[in-house]
Amino acid sequence: MMDETVKTGLVLEGGAMRGLFTAGVMDVMMENGIEFDGLIGVSAGSSFGCNYKSRQPGRVLRYNLKYAGDPRYMGLRSLITSGNLVGAEFAYHILPLQLDIFDIQAFEQNPMAFYLVATDVADGQPAYYRMDKVDRESLEWLRASASMPAVTRPVKVDDGRLMLDGGISDSIPLAYFRSIGYSRNVVVLTQPRDYVKKASSRWLWRVLMRGHKAIADAMARRHEMYNSQLRLVDEGVRQGDTFVIAPDRPLPIGRVSTDKTKMKHVYNIGRETAERLLPGLIEFLTR
Repeated sequence: MMDETVKTGLVLEGGAMRGLFTAGVMDVMMENGIEFDGLIGVSAGSSFGCNYKSRQPGRVLRYNLKYAGDPRYMGLRSLITSGNLVGAEFAYHILPLQLDIFDIQAFEQNPMAFYLVATDVADGQPAYYRMDKVDRESLEWLRASASMPAVTRPVKVDDGRLMLDGGISDSIPLAYFRSIGYSRNVVVLTQPRDYVKKASSRWLWRVLMRGHKAIADAMARRHEMYNSQLRLVDEGVRQGDTFVIAPDRPLPIGRVSTDKTKMKHVYNIGRETAERLLPGLIEFLTR
């Protein structure tokens, strides 16, 4: 039997449409009644991961397939007309509240704590937000967590700060979750275990993020942060307090792909991976 004093956590990396792998993993876990004390998501890990707290398996794939290619949802038209690759009002307010209904009651009644990560534009540091209810302010935090730099305008949250994608500053927030008491964690990655992030051009990011030096600098050193977090994950696996679910090979989908065949394929890879690892996952969580 699991020690009831041990808090279990689910840590979800981002990756834009690679997050459909995570959706497949989550659906298998929900279908098998696997629950956690807390969940923390970054970028797509938060915008897709909130469906774990609302207990809505299948929803992530469903709405992405239905609205793929819809200019209100995501695409060049949205970027040109609004400055946001993903339609801010449509994707984060109209879609969940009117079209493919997000179960607010289930979300708010589920005792699992739900955290998300955004990045403060002013200093490039991570900002952590616990989302207990669903209202316009919390949905804007959710949007901020997944607002990719250079293709999204910074999001002003309720305290007046400007935020961008959480993956800029804390891509795999295992250390943060440990720091607030989650000592046994399942980490879902959207890159293979042997992935190593390469450096990107500081000059390019300073051009793309003119006026936001802290974000440009954070993006230029992001590979260092990310690779150190992968080492922390590996250390946790060796120590026995971390369980990793990751694709065996690079996922065959672009970050902003609207190809429905690829979407379903990546989702199914997530399902297959979770089903294969399910016995070990259950043993890890219940020992």
